[in-house]
Amino acid sequence: MPASPRQREVLLDALTARSGAAPLHVEQLHWRWYGPLDTRRFRDAWRAVAAQEPVLRAAFAEHAADSAAAGPCVVVHPDAAPDPVRHPYGSADWHSLLVGERLRPFDLHHPGPLRIALLDEQAGPAGPTRVILTFHHALLDGWSVRLLLRSFYRAYLAAGRTRGGERRPDVRDHLDWLARQDDTAPRAYWARAVPPPDSRTLPAATAAAVRGDRPARTGHGRARIRLTPGEAVRLREWAARHGAAESTALGAAWALLLHRGTGSGFRPAPVAFAVAASGRGITLRGAAGLPAPLQGPLPLHVRVDPSAPVTRLLGDLAGAALGASSYEWVSHGQIHTWSGRSTDSELTASLLAFDPPAGPPFHPGPPAAVEAELAEEGVQLGRPQAVDAYTALPIGIRAHHDCEGGLVLTAVNDRTRIPDREAEAALAQTALLLRELPADADGTTPAREFLRLLAEAAGPAGPTGPPAVRGTGLVELRPAAHPGAGTVLLVPPPGATADCYAGVADAHRGPQALATVAPPADAAACLRALRPALAAGEPLLLGGYSGAGQLAYEVARRIGAHGWRPPPVAVAASARGLARTLRTAAPPSVGG
Repeated sequence: MPASPRQREVLLDALTARSGAAPLHVEQLHWRWYGPLDTRRFRDAWRAVAAQEPVLRAAFAEHAADSAAAGPCVVVHPDAAPDPVRHPYGSADWHSLLVGERLRPFDLHHPGPLRIALLDEQAGPAGPTRVILTFHHALLDGWSVRLLLRSFYRAYLAAGRTRGGERRPDVRDHLDWLARQDDTAPRAYWARAVPPPDSRTLPAATAAAVRGDRPARTGHGRARIRLTPGEAVRLREWAARHGAAESTALGAAWALLLHRGTGSGFRPAPVAFAVAASGRGITLRGAAGLPAPLQGPLPLHVRVDPSAPVTRLLGDLAGAALGASSYEWVSHGQIHTWSGRSTDSELTASLLAFDPPAGPPFHPGPPAAVEAELAEEGVQLGRPQAVDAYTALPIGIRAHHDCEGGLVLTAVNDRTRIPDREAEAALAQTALLLRELPADADGTTPAREFLRLLAEAAGPAGPTGPPAVRGTGLVELRPAAHPGAGTVLLVPPPGATADCYAGVADAHRGPQALATVAPPADAAACLRALRPALAAGEPLLLGGYSGAGQLAYEVARRIGAHGWRPPPVAVAASARGLARTLRTAAPPSVGG
C-alpha cells in the first residue's frame, strides 16, 4: 500500500538528516512494573497482540526496480512480533539504557516499529522492573502505543491469548481511507488559512541567553519546567471561563512570545506555529481505537494585537484550531505544497503538543477491571512517562499533567538552530505567562500588559531578523522548461570549485531543472537538496564528472533504500560528454 503523506514526510526527515545526528521521530514510554513479571508470559502476550494488530507487523518496502510505485510503500508481514529484552539487576544503568534505546536506529524495512526493554531494579522475582517501549513515528504514534498496551494487559492476564471476534479497523484501512479522500475542500481551506509569509515563527533570543550561551553545538537539547498543581488549576479555570482549553492557553502564551520577536513593539503582527493534531477526528469508523501513525502537525497562525484583550487572542486561536481540525488528516507537507510557497520557506518552526489527562475517557490507559485483575496477581503499574521524539523542527514544546496534578512543560531543541540557553529561556518565559495569564480575571486586560511583563522578565531582545528559513543547499544552474520536467542534480567531485558545472549548463539542452550542491558536499547534503523534488514526486537524474560517481551512487542507493525509485546516475569526464550522457540516461518521463 502507498505510504501516507505524513509517513513520506517522516521518511524524508530520516533520509535528509545530517550525518551523525540522533534518529528523528523516535518516542519512548516508560514506567515501573511492581510485582512479579513472567518474561515468557510477557513475550507471549505481545506475540498475541502482534498477531491481532497488523501495525506491529508492518514495515516499508525497499523500492524494487520493476515496481510501478513512485514512492514508499507499506507492507504487512504475516509473522512478526516485538521481542522483549530483559536486563537483570545490576547489568545495565537505567539512564544509559533509556538513552541507548532511543539512539539505536530502527530498520524500517523490517517489521518491528516497537522495541521493548525490561530492567530489573532489584534482585528477586518481585521487582520492581522498569519497562521501556521505544517506537518510531513512521508507523506508530503515542496514542497507538497506549492502545496496544490495553490489548497487551488483557493478553497478559489471559496467559498470552487475545479474544477473537469481529475484525477491527487497522493501519491498512487508514491508508485505504486516505487514498479515497478528495482534497478539494482542504485545498480551499488551507489556501485561506496558511500562515502569511511574514509570520514570526521563532522567539527572539534574549540578551541573557546570548551572553551566557556556549559555543555552537550539535545534537538536541531537552529542558523541563513545572507549574504547581495550584497554578495548573488556576490556568485551567481561567481558560474555561473564557471558553477555551489549557492547550489554547499554551498557544496564547507561545503566540505572545513569538510576537516579541517581531520587533514591532505594540503594533499588531502575525505569528505562526504548528500544533499536534490527533488525526483521529475523521470519518473512518473506529478511528479513535486505531493503532496507526495518525498524529501529525498542523500549522496555525494568528495576528497578535497588543491593544486587544488577551482573551481575544484565546478566541482567535480556538477558532483557528477548530477550522484546522476539520482536515486533521492532511499532512503539513501537503499544506506547504498547496500554499505555493518556496520550498526554502518554512510555514512554521515550532511545534506545541498538549497531552490529554491520564485515564479514560481522555487517555487510553488500562481499564479499572484490568488493573484490579493485575492487582490480584500482586502487580501494580506505575504511571507511564513519555520521552518526546526529536523532530526536524528547531523547537517543540509538550505539556502534560503529572500524577500530582502539576503541569509539566518539556522543550526539545535542535542545537544547530536554537542553542540550549535560548530554548531554556523560551520555556521559562512560556511558564511565566501561563502563571500570569489567570490574573486577567474579567477578560479585559490587553495583551500588551503581558508583553510588558515578558520584556521585564526576559530583558532586551537580541536581533530579531526575518522568520526562520532553512535552506536546502540546492544551487540552481538553470530552471526547468515546464512544471514536472524533473531535476538533474550534478554531484560535485572531490576538490571541485563552485563553478565546476557552468559548462554543463551551457551544453545541456534537456527540459529538466539543472542544479548542483555547493562543494564540498556529502550524501546528506545532496539528499537535503533533493528533498523538495522527492516530496513532489518529480523524476530525478544524478550526474557528475569522473570522481563524483561514488557519491552519486551512494545518494541513489539511500533514495532507493527509503522507498523512492532510485534515480539513474550519469558520469563523464567533460562538460560536453556529461551533457551527452545526461541526454542518454534521462528516461522518457524526465527528458520527454
